[in-house]
Amino acid sequence: MRLRYGDVIEEKDPDDERKLVLSGGFMVPDRNSFGHTFRDYDVKSSQQKGAEEFYRINHINQTYEFVKRMREEYGKLNRVEMNYPKKDWLHLTGLIHDLGKVLLHPVFGALPQWAVVGDTYPVGCAFSESIVHHKFFEENPDYNKPTYNTKYGVYSEVRGLNNVMMSWGHDDYMYLVAKENKCTLPSAGLFIIRYHSFYG
Repeated sequence: MRLRYGDVIEEKDPDDERKLVLSGGFMVPDRNSFGHTFRDYDVKSSQQKGAEEFYRINHINQTYEFVKRMREEYGKLNRVEMNYPKKDWLHLTGLIHDLGKVLLHPVFGALPQWAVVGDTYPVGCAFSESIVHHKFFEENPDYNKPTYNTKYGVYSEVRGLNNVMMSWGHDDYMYLVAKENKCTLPSAGLFIIRYHSFYG
């Protein structure tokens, strides 16, 4: 069976009717890399409650009149003047900066979500009180270690951000991948990748 969407021709995979084959040979699977069907919100998971609440609010408020009003208001494009950077590397950086999230995939170690995403912050020194939900650091083993719980901890006063260990996650992993593979992004691009979740 062949289906046509715009200029892309798709056909069912003869060996597996659940898969589509794009004309270029790319298979469109019915399950993601974790074995789950795509967008199955009936599956019990830790994110279900949050996703359910998001969709509840979304479905209640996304009325025809709301959409008309938003399109009229935001369609004026008069909020701010945006000059798109003429640096090609910046567009590429924006595209790849979150690719480190592959750490969630079993092939990359299936790390738990808390070790892959979220805000990043320096470790090896006292946790800044400006970090979101700072109170939870009281349960972190480093919190009461004298070596780590001072302002500078294991670092000298003037050291440079590149020499500070940040909490582990997709940012630092993608930075290491780019750096160790001699990526041609300029240092500013590598900085963006490494610190884009650092708000402290």
